[in-house]
Amino acid sequence: MATYRLGVIGWPVEHSLSPAMHNAAFQALGMDNWQYELLPVPPDIVRLALREFRNHGYVGVNVTVPLKELVMPHVRPDERAQAIGAVNTITLRDLSATNTDVPGFMDDLKANGVDVAGKRVIVLGAGGAARAAVYGLAQAGAVIAVVNRTPERAEQMVEALKVDAMPMTLEAAIRVRPDLIVNCTSVGMWPNTNASPWPADVPFPEGVTVYDMVYRPERTRFMAQAEAAGGRAIGGLGMLARQGAAAFEIWTGKQAPVDVMLNAARTVLRARESAEKT
Repeated sequence: MATYRLGVIGWPVEHSLSPAMHNAAFQALGMDNWQYELLPVPPDIVRLALREFRNHGYVGVNVTVPLKELVMPHVRPDERAQAIGAVNTITLRDLSATNTDVPGFMDDLKANGVDVAGKRVIVLGAGGAARAAVYGLAQAGAVIAVVNRTPERAEQMVEALKVDAMPMTLEAAIRVRPDLIVNCTSVGMWPNTNASPWPADVPFPEGVTVYDMVYRPERTRFMAQAEAAGGRAIGGLGMLARQGAAAFEIWTGKQAPVDVMLNAARTVLRARESAEKT
């Protein structure tokens, strides 16, 4: 029986939860001849690595930092990936590539009962994660304000994406009474868990829903700030599982067991956090 191999490329990749998610999905569906691996690839050999994986029969790879942009010249990105300027899923047979962060984020909003059509949304950040969020939110009909420490970068992002979004200061964005605030920065991510992208001297809007793309820790300071102001907080682990599920379905043609993938990611994450405390 042939073995179908997948993996995640990046530098480094040891932190990735993707092997746990995908291998749990294969086990749940009885796909015993599928396996998912960690594939560390230095940035200077990306093209060679893709060719080698393809020659050795790998079905596909996920792409994590810092390679999401670097792989672009060596694959065939779809319209979504081209707009965002980054790839996270490659099918090696034909080098077709996409960015599943968009459906991962939007599907998780939907799974949590968050409808963004016509709603006012503040997006914090202007990096790759923010590009995916703004792209998906704009397609869903949200009214978007982008807040970034460097306003020029926010302007460049909106212009590149060709979407209807407005770069603003945080104070101006708050005045439009947001329904949803999305943290697309890495502020608050382990090990800097006491940090928050929300300034301490700016009152948090009352009763607003926040989505923090940070998933380690599961409950961030930003989320706690929202809850203290009577709001609802959603962490980013669901997005991680759902972007993985989207890739799984592209490669296998089977419906991904999202709950299995989410539980596998959560189990590994909590085990790591427990080990660090001892």
